[in-house]
Amino acid sequence: MTTREYTRISQGTVYDPANGIDGEVRDLWILDGRIVEAPADPSIRPVRDIDAAGLVVMPGGVDMHCHIAGPKVNVARKMRPEDKRRSEVLHRTSNTHSGTMGAVPSTFATGYKYAGLGYTTAFDAAVPPLGARHAHEEFEDTPCIDKGFYVLMGNNHFVMQSIQNNEYEKLKGFMGWLLAATKAYAPKLVNPGGVEVWKSRQGGNVSGLDELVEHFNVTPRQIISNVTKAANELRLPHPVHIHCNNLGMPGNWETTMQTMQALEGHRGHITHIQFHSYGGGDADETTFNSKTVQLADYVNSHPNVTVDVGQVLFGETTSMTGDGPLGYFLSNVYGGKWFSSDTEMESGCGITPIKYKNKSLVHALQWAIGLEWYLLVNDPWRVVMSTDHPNGGSFLAYPQIIRLLMDRTWRQDVLNTCHPLVRERGVLKDLDRQYTLNDIAIITRAGPARILGLPNKGHLGPGADADITIYTPNENYETMFELPRMVIKSGRIIVEQGEIRDPLIGKTLNVQPDYDREVEPHIQEWFEKYYSIRWRNYPVDESYLHESEVVPTKE
Repeated sequence: MTTREYTRISQGTVYDPANGIDGEVRDLWILDGRIVEAPADPSIRPVRDIDAAGLVVMPGGVDMHCHIAGPKVNVARKMRPEDKRRSEVLHRTSNTHSGTMGAVPSTFATGYKYAGLGYTTAFDAAVPPLGARHAHEEFEDTPCIDKGFYVLMGNNHFVMQSIQNNEYEKLKGFMGWLLAATKAYAPKLVNPGGVEVWKSRQGGNVSGLDELVEHFNVTPRQIISNVTKAANELRLPHPVHIHCNNLGMPGNWETTMQTMQALEGHRGHITHIQFHSYGGGDADETTFNSKTVQLADYVNSHPNVTVDVGQVLFGETTSMTGDGPLGYFLSNVYGGKWFSSDTEMESGCGITPIKYKNKSLVHALQWAIGLEWYLLVNDPWRVVMSTDHPNGGSFLAYPQIIRLLMDRTWRQDVLNTCHPLVRERGVLKDLDRQYTLNDIAIITRAGPARILGLPNKGHLGPGADADITIYTPNENYETMFELPRMVIKSGRIIVEQGEIRDPLIGKTLNVQPDYDREVEPHIQEWFEKYYSIRWRNYPVDESYLHESEVVPTKE
């Protein structure tokens, strides 16, 4: 008779908000990579017993918005050799490959460092369909975490032509086919219509939701409402991920409000909301201010809307975005290198180095606006921690953000080091709210898993993936969260006391929605007429995925 190899985590202080557990001392049992009920037979003993007495136990972290794979990430790695030369080098060990850090870490370093923080799942936020195969190849070199990506659709010619011709069913079928063909997880809209204007005019943008996109005669509002409706009808676990128009521009809060209204009650996620919450106008620093209160009020009263923050941290980083015109704008502001790319009929991107300074009014306001979002959204289940890595800062800054949220005294101390006008242009100075450990478990684990529709992530109940992080309590929450005592992935100990023990390659999470196959001849005709790649060669073969997990659609 074969003995089943159980692992037990004994007497940890467990924070599992999805199951209503808020700091309870209890045991967790693991079998075959999943969390299970304790064996009914009291004579059964675990093969491994992990003593977690006095330690904090949470699900593995879930980063629902970062940039870690695909064409733009690889270009950003290559365009900044000076960043690599002065950054930390990860040396090869018996368990790990070597790697480089900097604003855009190498593939191996990305996986090791996420795991070292207690994160076990991450989603790249913007991959062009033509770059999907490349993203999957990089995923296979990114150890320790499960991963997936959102595929760009907001400036896709087939999408806009379908909307122009009032062919909604064709649009919905194409979206289902594209998700399945690229092995992606969700649709992504980036500056819908605006990137196409940038490309077609060789410079330019849309100024608002009702400006026509030339040639297609559709508006950003039509793209948002049609794609959002179709994504919800496809019953996707995460229906649509939206990077609004006019990112980073003074006065853009009105565009953001209109975007949330354009969802027309359908579920939708507004990403890096901090960058879309600005008052003022005409790039005038004297009028630049926070409009978080107005936007957070809307989110609080509309449960169909969720957000992640895109927190800015002070220091040097690299901006990379599927928003081509924004990349050019930032390169002019910072006067550094600039890269722009056009991906055939699909998308574009812009990359440039940037540096955030606490004595800059604009940068300090961006920092404060991000914190305002965490503190003004009443329900922590609907606001998610992110830095839009690396755009607002590295994911390695998450412990610093946690301390800012849990320690209002330190938050005020940091605010006092910033440009003095920040106190007048926003409301951060008036916010006394402090997050609890349960709140942190929500915004870094349970909340993003629920928003993403991941039934096996973000919780510690029976059937969940055994992705678990164990922390040593510390009065300094930054210290506590930057070095977990142990990280368990799929039931295996992958990190212990900061050292990588088992660099397993995680799963690729994707969706395979049902769609009307009658649309495929139309898509094929389109490909053979316009694309540089043949129809039959476009879909990503299953062999490109190390281990695939298809997340089910909603009932």
